[in-house]
Amino acid sequence: MENFLTSDAIRTLFSQAMSSMYQQEVPQYGTLTQLVTAVNERTLEAQPALKNRLAAADELDRLSVERHGAIRVGTAEELSTLRQMFAVMGMEPVGYYDLSQAGVPVHSTAFRPVTDSALRRNPFRVFTSLLRLELIDDAALREKAAAILAARDIFTPGCRALIAQHQQQGGLNAADAALFVKEALETFRWHAHTTVDSVTYRALSQQHRLIADVVCFQGCHINHLTPRTLDIDRVQTLMPARGIDPKTLIEGPPRREVPILLRQTSFKALEEAVHFNDGTPGTHTARFGEIEQRGAALTPKGRTLYDRLLAEAGTGSDNQHHQQHLSAVFRDFPDDEDTLREQELAWFRYRLTAKGTQHPPQTGETLVQLLAEGRVQAEPIVYEDFLPVSAAGIFQSNLGDETHARSAGNASRADFEAALGAAVQDEMALYQQMQQRSLARCGIR
Repeated sequence: MENFLTSDAIRTLFSQAMSSMYQQEVPQYGTLTQLVTAVNERTLEAQPALKNRLAAADELDRLSVERHGAIRVGTAEELSTLRQMFAVMGMEPVGYYDLSQAGVPVHSTAFRPVTDSALRRNPFRVFTSLLRLELIDDAALREKAAAILAARDIFTPGCRALIAQHQQQGGLNAADAALFVKEALETFRWHAHTTVDSVTYRALSQQHRLIADVVCFQGCHINHLTPRTLDIDRVQTLMPARGIDPKTLIEGPPRREVPILLRQTSFKALEEAVHFNDGTPGTHTARFGEIEQRGAALTPKGRTLYDRLLAEAGTGSDNQHHQQHLSAVFRDFPDDEDTLREQELAWFRYRLTAKGTQHPPQTGETLVQLLAEGRVQAEPIVYEDFLPVSAAGIFQSNLGDETHARSAGNASRADFEAALGAAVQDEMALYQQMQQRSLARCGIR
């Protein structure tokens, strides 16, 4: 049997290669990662209890390697092949996101690791959107876009061959894995030459800027990479001093003692030179850098409360007032771990303390009792997924001011899964399983 590299190792090689490539293509992303690293180091120095806690939960090591990327594809075949590509790296489709309700003509999933050990090793995620061609109003333009997409292949022959090899033999050795990373990276590389003429590009762009971004290029270029910070408010404040122009609002919940779900911001998309195939020079705006701060994963009960409060808070025109208003509205959301756990608003991971190891749980003892005696410790499970409202907000802010939000069609999970060639996993079920596994490891039934 061959000495196969683990999917975790291949995922790490790929995420590092992707980050290096994007740093070369978008130098401001490199500046952003340096800023995030500096803010994280300062935060950990100022909060030794947080540092100790992250270290105890195996969260510290993953902080520096953590990234998520985002791509958009145009056809079912492209989406299905991506699913097979990401499977080589131990990444599975989790969650269904309908962004059409926010005026973005795509629906999406997140390819990510799903096991505890894989997430600790490298929680690399790729938010992957499929264009909904049926939302193009003009029938002739819709058919033209479909024909353009059908004529391209975003995967190299080498990449396709190595995916097939992985499926046939159950893995890749180190040499083949390195070649796979090199070939797979080509799918995500930026191409300044479009596959269309300037007239077609403008027509598609007028329908929606994102449609032109998906249809008019040879590959599904990575449109952002995202490092994880421990203090997104500070990063937002410091970006201008580094020559980075941040988007107006931080998306997601307000700053809290116990962070929940996901907060995101980004620098505004760059205007990049492109060359149309009729020889006309032009520009294209789609690629940017993003920052995220991750908190506790919420249960269905917690998510219902979050969604209600977020809708109540609405949006704002400047970040300071928006955050103040959010904080006021979110006073109704408990902000301490004990209450979040007792009211079953968030998912928790449990582990035995030194005292608990010496005196293991016995039949009849309750979790409440074990926590009170300090024999078991509870830690919020990190949210590994995305928020459709925040994703749409990030997309819209980087598609140009003239983009108009519009209501467009209904969610179509069945159509998306048919294109994907598989069902997407339920993120809530995954968090529940993580919590249950941690209780079982403690000997608690």
